[in-house]
Amino acid sequence: MKLIIITAVKEFEKDIIHILKNSDITIFSYNEIIGYRNIPREANIDNWFPGERKENKSIMFYAFVKKEETDELFERIKIFNEKQESLSKIHISILNIEKSN
Repeated sequence: MKLIIITAVKEFEKDIIHILKNSDITIFSYNEIIGYRNIPREANIDNWFPGERKENKSIMFYAFVKKEETDELFERIKIFNEKQESLSKIHISILNIEKSN
């Protein structure tokens, strides 16, 4: 059993749901979250409204899946990210589950 965690900006929500369903992962959980990115002080010098952090509306999906289901999902996300022209990508982590009940 594996635990997958997927994070991305809110704009990718429908894309992620589509990828999950096409990877035969039909049971998953979802949360809206606020993502933070610390901006180096040097990058703020010429900014009219300098700040140290930038907030983004983000999302997080997670699901318990069989090991066999992870490879296709990982590959679909990799292909999606390669097609993106923006700096933002879908991030995926796959964790081993030692025990579950």
